[in-house]
Amino acid sequence: MNLVYKALSDPTRRKILALLRGRAMTAGEIAKHFEVTKPTLSRHFAVLREADLIHGDKRGTVITYHLHVTVLEEALSSLIDLFQMKGGVK
Repeated sequence: MNLVYKALSDPTRRKILALLRGRAMTAGEIAKHFEVTKPTLSRHFAVLREADLIHGDKRGTVITYHLHVTVLEEALSSLIDLFQMKGGVK
């Protein structure tokens, strides 16, 4: 779960996830939303893949990224559970 929280800690990666929430997108389509170099964006994709938040399908030279909604939901649910007071704290 630490990899997920690390991935979510960066605003660029959160924006990538928000973009993918609407639909699968190619790396090029995602890149149009950022003013960063391709290697920098590649590193963000790598962190998100390592956390299992996204996966990429490669066809030729084009990679299409998809959001793993379940992993994101589990991470958010765990975070909410952490801050909910169940039965009260003494």
